[in-house]
Amino acid sequence: MSPQYNTALVEHFFAAFTREDFCCLPIVADPDAIASALAVKRLIARRVAGVTIAAVNEITRPDNLAMIRYLRIPIVSWKEEMHFAFHKYILVDGQPHHHPVFRDIPFTAVIDHHPIVPEYPVHAAHVDIRPLFGATSTILTRYLQAARIRPGCLLATALQYGIRTDTAAFERSGDEADLRAFQFLRTYADSGLLRRILRSEYLIDWLPMFSRAFSSFKACGKKGYYAYVGKVHSSDILVGIADFFTRVHGLKWVAVCGVNENMVIVIFRSDGIRDIGRFAAERFQSLGSAGGHRRLARAEFSLDLIPRGIGAQAFVLKRLLAGEHTKNAAAST
Repeated sequence: MSPQYNTALVEHFFAAFTREDFCCLPIVADPDAIASALAVKRLIARRVAGVTIAAVNEITRPDNLAMIRYLRIPIVSWKEEMHFAFHKYILVDGQPHHHPVFRDIPFTAVIDHHPIVPEYPVHAAHVDIRPLFGATSTILTRYLQAARIRPGCLLATALQYGIRTDTAAFERSGDEADLRAFQFLRTYADSGLLRRILRSEYLIDWLPMFSRAFSSFKACGKKGYYAYVGKVHSSDILVGIADFFTRVHGLKWVAVCGVNENMVIVIFRSDGIRDIGRFAAERFQSLGSAGGHRRLARAEFSLDLIPRGIGAQAFVLKRLLAGEHTKNAAAST
């Protein structure tokens, strides 16, 4: 192991725990959070009395389910009584203001790669937030290296998947630190398991939703496409469909819409030429939450905001086309 890794930082992290501590890692479960929590468990397992990983969200995405199954990750669902059941709480891949469950928990340690918001300072005995890193899994890989712990096959595969997911295979974000961590993990990871997880993109129950998307798929302006799925049990279905459409040659951007629990959700994907995050905000921010990155974005607003007599499908299409007629008229003059 190289001496370049910050052993003092890891020792500071270790110093926050005792052998009598029962610890809990409440997470918003996604690949980066799951892998990071698993790494923390490996780091402190022999230094504390016990470690529990608890998901505060329902895990429905097929890749997350496959990751947990194939890598045998021990994870339970968060229950309200857990708030008082542990001596120490650790937060990875998030900050206390990121989820309602987190806000009242007295965290002992917070390790994250998301930017700090000045209005929500993070207070804990150990705080390590590195916005320049593409994934929290990269930070925890460095912790393992500094502690001279060789990750087992399942942990290394999980961390590789966490880095790959949050950097979009280094297309969306990530720098040299993420790449070096990914390469280090390759020695210990199982590439066959990683491929199995990567291929677990869809659930059988989703197939009728794809049929709806295909039947409603239509051009939206000159360069985009729009698909309406209707009622869905989870927005993960919309994400899966939108990601599928990004593999269609010649498609510049796509918006996939559905309704979940009285909320209209629109998932955007783009080839990056058009800033889809800005586009989503321009069209839907006045109704609710909307925005994202250059290649991917999301909008959500209440179904109650749609005027009577206009369905969600037509209403969203009208918002997507807003301004197109003006542009076309200007171009023809």
